[in-house]
Amino acid sequence: MSRYDRFTHALLAPELPCPEGLFSSNGADPASRFAVYRNNVHSALIHALATAHPVTVQLVGDAFFRAMAGLYVQACPPTSPLMSEYGDSFAEFIRGFEPAASVPYLADVAQLERLRVQAYHAADTPGLDQHAVVWHLQNQADLGTLRLQLHPSLATLNSAYAVVAVWAAHQTEGAIATLNPWPPQSALVLRHGLGVKVFAIDRGTVAFINSLNHRSTLQQAVAHALEASTEFDLHKCLSLLVSHAAITHLHLEQKVSP
Repeated sequence: MSRYDRFTHALLAPELPCPEGLFSSNGADPASRFAVYRNNVHSALIHALATAHPVTVQLVGDAFFRAMAGLYVQACPPTSPLMSEYGDSFAEFIRGFEPAASVPYLADVAQLERLRVQAYHAADTPGLDQHAVVWHLQNQADLGTLRLQLHPSLATLNSAYAVVAVWAAHQTEGAIATLNPWPPQSALVLRHGLGVKVFAIDRGTVAFINSLNHRSTLQQAVAHALEASTEFDLHKCLSLLVSHAAITHLHLEQKVSP
């Protein structure tokens, strides 16, 4: 193990001693200086997680969250210098964190909040003009072969709990009193302008959007949506995407001549 590896390993493992070979230019004890630095790194990473997951913090309380986040920091060190990218696996960590089992929807709420962070930092791709999209959809001769390219910020989540309702209840004072977190719910996250939006959608819409993101044609995406939910409403789904400038490109599938 290199000196760099020993340093980074000890930095995220409080039980390890100060790595050998460190010295302080002002004569201070290297171990005490390293302990301060290690504590600052841990605190910064925990603070970043708390900032990105405000509702998750509210659901379990600040002390519980910080203790849980501290264990996550030790188990999952950063792999990117960008603090905004830290925490991609936090929701999965919560799913396996037994002390959090009393709040069964906690991991899904954390995942929803992570999707919001990712949406905010997604590429700034302009959406097509609403009238242009509507015109193409109404006048395309072979509509089934059309491919819709969606904004990079779009993400979906299927949950066994009312994840959108739980998140939304913490955005409005007094809404928690009437919250029912148990009905299954799916979510759509997207950025419109500088604002990140969260919508409750059905599983058919999730399947439709995910299918489009895998480069399926409109016809194929609709088929996948109806397999997921017979109540899928194509007009309602397209209206949502168009009204929030979520369609960035329209591609007509090229037919190969025999």
